[in-house]
Amino acid sequence: MPQISVDYSERLADSFDRRAFGLALNRLAVELIDARPESCKVRFRRVEEPVVGVDADTYALVFVQFQIFPGRSPEAKAALSEAVLAELPAHLGDRSAPVDAAVDIKDIDRDCYRGTVLAP
Repeated sequence: MPQISVDYSERLADSFDRRAFGLALNRLAVELIDARPESCKVRFRRVEEPVVGVDADTYALVFVQFQIFPGRSPEAKAALSEAVLAELPAHLGDRSAPVDAAVDIKDIDRDCYRGTVLAP
């Protein structure tokens, strides 16, 4: 844990260094919420037609969601959110539009979550 999802606008596809950002997200999770490095998993999803506000052509979008086991303080979660937003611009590259960025951190129900590695 954590499971990390990053939704991003299609218009960022060519300039967004997703691999480097994913590695940075894993590092931040280890540093700020005591995640184990090998348990950090990041998935990127390209969003074809995001609409932000009333002008769909102005903004690009990046939305990062962390799903973590409970037990982290609100202060640790807030520090993680702030660090993610601070890290993001370094990975966006050149862009012609402003980026609406947000981070959400959710606790997973530890009693119901299951995960495994499936061997070949």
